[in-house]
Amino acid sequence: MNRFFQRTVGLAVILIVLLAAGLLWWGIAVTDPPTLWDPAHATLAGVWRVLYSAELPNLGVLAVALGIAMFMVLFVVISERVVAGRYRRAGSEVTKLPLAPRAVMERTSGVFAGEVTVTVLIPAHNEEASLPATLISLQHQSTPPDRVLVVADNCTDRTVAVARAHGADVFETVGNTHKKGGALNQALEDLLPQLGDNDTVMVMDADSQIGDDFLTEAVRRFTDDRALMAVGGLFEGEEGHGILGQFQRNEYIRYQREIRRRRGRVFVLTGTASVFRAAALRAVADARGGELPGRKGEVYDTFALTEDNELTIALKSLGALTISPTRCSVVTELMPTWRMLWAQRLRWQRGALENLGAYGLTPQTLRYWSQQVAIGYGVLALFSYFALILLMILAMDTWVWFPFWLAIGLLFALERTVTAWRGGWRARVVALLIFPELIYDCFLDLAFLKGVFEIAFGRRATWKHVEHGAVKAAAS
Repeated sequence: MNRFFQRTVGLAVILIVLLAAGLLWWGIAVTDPPTLWDPAHATLAGVWRVLYSAELPNLGVLAVALGIAMFMVLFVVISERVVAGRYRRAGSEVTKLPLAPRAVMERTSGVFAGEVTVTVLIPAHNEEASLPATLISLQHQSTPPDRVLVVADNCTDRTVAVARAHGADVFETVGNTHKKGGALNQALEDLLPQLGDNDTVMVMDADSQIGDDFLTEAVRRFTDDRALMAVGGLFEGEEGHGILGQFQRNEYIRYQREIRRRRGRVFVLTGTASVFRAAALRAVADARGGELPGRKGEVYDTFALTEDNELTIALKSLGALTISPTRCSVVTELMPTWRMLWAQRLRWQRGALENLGAYGLTPQTLRYWSQQVAIGYGVLALFSYFALILLMILAMDTWVWFPFWLAIGLLFALERTVTAWRGGWRARVVALLIFPELIYDCFLDLAFLKGVFEIAFGRRATWKHVEHGAVKAAAS
């Protein structure tokens, strides 16, 4: 079944989206045809003559569309809650999952595995420019890590010397050809046998800085709940990079807001900074090649383009409880150019689809399948919206206002502004203008479409490493 999904995951998303759009089109077609359009006239201040449409759209069609959307949202939310709740109850199908909270609590009852410790792994490939800020952020932690280990992967610059100068240990990979995942696998193969069940491993990007209380909050969470297997960070974008940087910051602010509303129930344990119980990582390694994709004994599936998304699904497939608390904040670098942003988002999209293809349709992946379908439907809706505006402009010799849709637009502008409010006045202005962010959304949608069609037609994916030091040098 999984092989079937691997070959057809892109086609599946395309067909489901087209089917949903076709159903909505059919619903509109079978309703009563619209009456002949006759716009009303009004004069403002005795000078400005305005044409406007006084008719409301077909409320039946709107109600059906809204009802279908609400049904799908409730279906996904309830399914997610049922799966999470089932893992906390006893039962033969639950206890077979080694990381399910109920199974973990029964297995560790009466056992003290020691105080929670934190070992930080920082995979780094030619990161001499960005690494110092990352290491300094670890030194400023209110609860300092027990050990910091920089995983130097095929470095040709001063990454190793910089790491040691800041007091970090260094693990240098040998013959690694599998990028970040392969580098981490080599380090974890050496590290995990030395760690107990209450020892944790933070995996942190070399271009990120965590908030001062990140590790304090993570240690508290692991101490209070021995069934908790992972604590993820809530990332926000660094300052700078003009309007493109502001688009990305607004996007991340809204993602943070959504996770807060979900009380930390996270979609992806971000690769920028996440902490894992050593026991959870060992369970994943043991399940590879059987219950999970990948090679037996390796924590990360080196065939996955997006290792953080794949590891999240792997942990959830074993029943793991994960969370991203508000206090676990992390600042990450943004893509400074449209070209780099395109490469990043295309990799994310291809990786997400390939992960779904590898895992198939399961209770744990239902949310991710629904997310891809919703994005695809949103892409279709957004481009249809722009196409209709263009057709109206070309077909009419006089501008006509539509009060109903203007009111909907104002509500949309209000929602965009409120959800980006924490970003300051720049974020609010960009959100209030609506159209700049819609253009940014169109750019991301094109990356989504390219990813879907590439995987649907069997085109090979590539992974491009961005050397941030080179980018900063070029910018300066």
